[in-house]
Amino acid sequence: MSRLDGKVILVSGAKGAIGSAIGAAVTRAGGRALGADIAAGADHQLDVTSEADWRRVTQSLDRLDGLVNAAGIVALGTVEQLDFALWKKVLAVNLDGTFLGCKAAMPLLRKQGGAIVNLSSVSGLVGGHNLAAYNASKGGVSLLTKSVALHGARCNPPVRCNAICPAFVEGPMADAMIAGAKHPERARDAMTAAVPLSRLGKADEIAALCVYLLSDDAAFVTGADVPIDGGLTAR
Repeated sequence: MSRLDGKVILVSGAKGAIGSAIGAAVTRAGGRALGADIAAGADHQLDVTSEADWRRVTQSLDRLDGLVNAAGIVALGTVEQLDFALWKKVLAVNLDGTFLGCKAAMPLLRKQGGAIVNLSSVSGLVGGHNLAAYNASKGGVSLLTKSVALHGARCNPPVRCNAICPAFVEGPMADAMIAGAKHPERARDAMTAAVPLSRLGKADEIAALCVYLLSDDAAFVTGADVPIDGGLTAR
């Protein structure tokens, strides 16, 4: 595994399945993981849609080497079905929250160089008929990542920024999508069948890729959308 010895990494959405796996992986790699979440029990209470919250959390830190924007929500609905309020909520958490995290962390990261990893999705690369808000939010995250990467490359030392694009991952989000499907009893089989490797991903697999992108092993990787999708986007 890539090493993060001595690096301080802030993880939003730290109480979620992927966020908690990333925090554990950072610790195993020798880094110091600081969890932030709207749910109780994290190192920092954080509503990712609040600029004031982001400012409070980052201003409490003396050093920051990496940021992982892992907070996210999903909502099923076509462009005709989706309620505008729910559209705005998905965009606020997934896209606005990522923008605010990058903006708040950048002054700290610029001091000694660092890395940002944004959790995008294969749904930021390909569309789904009933994922209008999620597609829009994750597509935005992927292109925001490229903009932040180009800005960070002009810093001295540089700040890298990459996006991870998972397919369906075992955990509460996939469970919610299955429960919200028209035929939940068939939804899991359909999700699995869409993946050439014939299974859902695991949070630990996403976390391992995240650690690599945060580490110096990825020093020449920036502005990338990195699929981790069992071959889904290869079709």
